[in-house]
Amino acid sequence: PLPEHTIKIIAAYLVCVRAKSKQRSLFLGLKAPYGPISPGVVIYYIKMCMRKANLPSTAYWLRHTYAQNLLVGGASIFEIKEMMGHDRIESTKRYLHIHINLMRKVLFDEEL
Repeated sequence: PLPEHTIKIIAAYLVCVRAKSKQRSLFLGLKAPYGPISPGVVIYYIKMCMRKANLPSTAYWLRHTYAQNLLVGGASIFEIKEMMGHDRIESTKRYLHIHINLMRKVLFDEEL
């Protein structure tokens, strides 16, 4: 899920800037032929920004944080699985291993 202001910015970009392109990908390269950017480019820029912010420099760290925040916010492990795009619940569990107490609460409905 994205914050509403982020959705508005993306929508404005699609209407005002991207309307001139026939590409369907959200993010395009800056130089002709303006094709979709590769996942490697996205990872590179994420790592660069994270280093500048003195954060662990892996994109997966962001996924772990996202999963943890969903869990803390009350999402069930099944909801988190869907939002993370996982096929198997076991994949989701790997992202939640850091916070064992919250994991117990989700899996066994235990109090913290």
